[in-house]
Amino acid sequence: MTDYDGPWKEVLDHFFEQFMQLCFPAQHTHIDWSVPPKMLDKELQQLAPQSEVGLRVVDKLVEVRLLSGEVEWILIHLEIQSQFSTDLAQRVFVYFYRTSDKYNKAVASLVVLGDDSPLWRPDRFEQETLGCRVELKFPMVKLLDFLNRIDELEKSTNPFATVILAHLMTMQTAGSPRDRCLWKVRLMRPLYERGLAGDDIRTFFKFIDWMMDLPTELALEFNRELEKIESEKNMPYVTSIERMAEERGIEQGIEQGIEHGIEQGIEQGLVAGEIRLLQKMLGVPVQSVEDLVKRTQAELREQVAALHNKCQGKFGNL
Repeated sequence: MTDYDGPWKEVLDHFFEQFMQLCFPAQHTHIDWSVPPKMLDKELQQLAPQSEVGLRVVDKLVEVRLLSGEVEWILIHLEIQSQFSTDLAQRVFVYFYRTSDKYNKAVASLVVLGDDSPLWRPDRFEQETLGCRVELKFPMVKLLDFLNRIDELEKSTNPFATVILAHLMTMQTAGSPRDRCLWKVRLMRPLYERGLAGDDIRTFFKFIDWMMDLPTELALEFNRELEKIESEKNMPYVTSIERMAEERGIEQGIEQGIEHGIEQGIEQGLVAGEIRLLQKMLGVPVQSVEDLVKRTQAELREQVAALHNKCQGKFGNL
C-alpha cells in the first residue's frame, strides 16, 4: 500500500505558501506572506480526540498574519486515503469547535480530498435537533479535479504543482510500475531546470521517492536516471541516495517504535534502511539482501539496544 500521508506532512511544512496559492487562491490573497507561517503541531495534538490518536490522516494547524494585521489560525484537513471517510465533515466540525473553545481563536477550516472517488465532495457539516440547527461550511478542493490540468501543472512555476502531480500519478499508475517509474523521472527532471535550491530539490525528492514507491529493479533504474540528470545539469543535489534511503528506513522505524514499541520499531527501520542501501550498492535481488541482513541480525540487535539506551538517556521512556 502506498503511503500518501507521510510525504504530505513534510512537504506542507516546507511549501505552505505555494500550497495555499495553488489550492486555495482566494484565501491566499488575504494572507501577509512577509510574516512566515507558524506550524502549530503541538497545539493540534492537544485538540485530537483520544479516539483519533494514530489515525492515518493529515491535519495541520497553521498560524498566519492577514493583510489586515489580524492573526488567524488555519486548520487544514487532508483526506488522502484511496477511499472516502464517512465522518470527515463531523471531524472538521469537532476540530473547529475544539480550537475555538480551547484557544478562543477564530479558525478557518480548509479541506483537501485526495481520494479517487469523483462523487465524494463534502463541503459542510449540518446537524438539527428539535429546531436547533448547526451548520459549518468549509472550502474544499478535490485533487482529482487537477487531472484535466496536467499540462498546466507541468508548466506551472509553482513548485507545489509537482506535489499534486506526484499524488495524482501515484494513483493513476497503481498496478503499472513501469509507467510510475517514467513519471517519477519526468517529475524530477524539471526541478533541476527551474533553478530550485538544493534543499528544495532534496525535499521534493524525498516526497516523490517516498510516495511513488517502485519494485527494486525499477527503483535502481530510477536512481540511475536521476544520476544522469544530475550529471547533465552539474547539480549534485541528491548525491547520496543510499544515505537518504537508510535515513528514511530509520525514520519509519522510529515512527513504528513510537506506535508499537521503540526497540522493535527502530530495528525494523534499520533493517529497511540497510536493505535499500545494500540493494543499491550490490545490485542484487531483494531476497539476497534480506538473507544477508538476517545473517547479521545479532550485531544489529546490539546496535539497536545501544541506540535504545541512548534514546532513553536523552528522552526518557518513549
